Amino acid sequence: MSTPTKTQTRPPTRMSVRSLIGVDDAPIRKGPASRTEQILKKFHEEASLSKAYDARLLARLWPFVAPHRVLVLVSLAVGLVVSVSQIIRPLVVKHAVDQGALLKDSATLAQGGLLFALLVLLEAALSFVQTYTVQVGGARAMADLRREIFAFLHHLPVRFFDSQPVGRLVTRVTNDTDAILELFASGALNAFADVFRLVGIVIVMFSLDYKLSLVAFAAGPPVALLVTVVRRRAREAFREIRAKTARMNATMGEQVAGMTVVQTYRQEEAASREFDAINVAYRDANMRSIKYDAVQDAAIELVSAACLASIVVSLGYRGSTFGTVFAFAMYLRQFFEPISALAQRYTLLQSAMAGAERVFGLLDVTDQDCPPRTAGPAGDPTLALAVDDVNFEYKAGTPVLKNISFTVRKGERIALVGATGSGKSTTASLLLRLYDTTQGTIRVFGRDITGFQRDALRSQFSVVPQDVFLFPGTVAENIAAGQTPDVSKVAAALEQLGALDLFVVRPDGLNARVEERGQNFSAGERQLIAFARALYRDAPILILDEATASVDSSTEARLQRALELLLKDRTAVVIAHRLSTVQFADRILVLHNGAIVEQGTHAELLQAGGYYARLHALHFAKQAPHAE
Repeated sequence: MSTPTKTQTRPPTRMSVRSLIGVDDAPIRKGPASRTEQILKKFHEEASLSKAYDARLLARLWPFVAPHRVLVLVSLAVGLVVSVSQIIRPLVVKHAVDQGALLKDSATLAQGGLLFALLVLLEAALSFVQTYTVQVGGARAMADLRREIFAFLHHLPVRFFDSQPVGRLVTRVTNDTDAILELFASGALNAFADVFRLVGIVIVMFSLDYKLSLVAFAAGPPVALLVTVVRRRAREAFREIRAKTARMNATMGEQVAGMTVVQTYRQEEAASREFDAINVAYRDANMRSIKYDAVQDAAIELVSAACLASIVVSLGYRGSTFGTVFAFAMYLRQFFEPISALAQRYTLLQSAMAGAERVFGLLDVTDQDCPPRTAGPAGDPTLALAVDDVNFEYKAGTPVLKNISFTVRKGERIALVGATGSGKSTTASLLLRLYDTTQGTIRVFGRDITGFQRDALRSQFSVVPQDVFLFPGTVAENIAAGQTPDVSKVAAALEQLGALDLFVVRPDGLNARVEERGQNFSAGERQLIAFARALYRDAPILILDEATASVDSSTEARLQRALELLLKDRTAVVIAHRLSTVQFADRILVLHNGAIVEQGTHAELLQAGGYYARLHALHFAKQAPHAE
């Protein structure tokens, strides 16, 4: 975001949303692009996509179309029948004019009119079938593609999402697949019928009068040249539209999610300037595509008119029947209709291919960013957890964990303590394989976690985080966490926590609606739902990540009473900032700057007088009342 100018009355130093999420807010060198635009490109702009071939992208779409190919093939077949009917129509008119109108044969004229009407009605009925089948097939294929992308996102490692704005990923599932859907909605796949009709019209026109046909098609080459020039530039314009759409969605998602920060730090004007820059860029990209489309349509209309005029002029130099001239005029109109349609569909094809590039670019992530790992040899199955010489870096060259090693016996309770940023939560993330270790091995019940399917690994853990995320739905659905909720089991879990009374008093009880992010529940109630989730899953290993850090004292008392029940017969890893919550642990691991510096029981560590003892003294000194 740009900083205020000297004429503004606001303080010269302002906190931006970008700075809060880690985008460098240092001054940027002067250049043709504005400061805001440079920051936006740094954070939102996607890596340049290599030029893709339409045939390759279309081939990758085929597995999604194949299950619905009957609908597509029916549409193509019907389209060919419609094209044949349209080619026959001018011949019917020619015969009716030459043999009926000019010779005053009313029966022939009436027959010609009736046949013409029947052909028009047939084409209308078949056009409905053609449009309906191709669009239904396309809609089903794109629904399958969206499902594939959505499922794919759930299997990507968390590291991938650390560098991806949410709006960009939303664009992949929505806008980019919608752009591909336009191939079907616009009838672009019926281009085969258009080409067939063009070839048929040319053959018929040359069979009627080849000299007049040569005159009529004299202006054809400029159309081919124009389409060649426009298609190259249109492809780049649509690529830019797809990129700007992703940037706009990403910025909107960020601004809505960070609205409290924006308003608290008076960033409304800066946010508006930022969005305006993106909006203008998106508008300009659309205007460029509109310009190419308009130029193409206008040129085709001009060439069509020139061809028709050339026929009229040629009549002054050579004789032709009135029916032939009338048929030629109809054929010329029919000839340029599919050309114009093909040009418009090609424009949509460019948009679809730009969307397909980005969709398949996302689906190719695993090939380059998530290489498979080979599991190590089996370890001691009597150990619930074994962490052996683990190192980890979020960013290359910046170690977060250094040579971490520890074991946890079945049923043992260990605690990870340390200052903020010491690596406690990172260790828990590695246990769940939300991230892969940079070096070292982690085993669960003697098995290297890289040898597990991720779902199978995470089924061994119940996790109670500090910041609880609730999904829209019901209380019971959130406690079941993806499983079909058993209301009696949900009630039992809450009853064990001593929290059932808090939820049954709500309207609809355990079926009470949960709004987005659980905003209609207090922090304490959300935390109780997280504890109930852990009980509901009943996994052998429990991870408590600052589980009582954000609750009030009365709720914490409820949780403490239920904690022993939750920990009974389970292996537990407790991450805590409040040292008072870890004194019950069988062993405490003290982390500092990403390394384990001490371990032992609470009493042993206090007696040692080391880092833990200093943390303990500092913690309770802060809680002591201060004299006024």
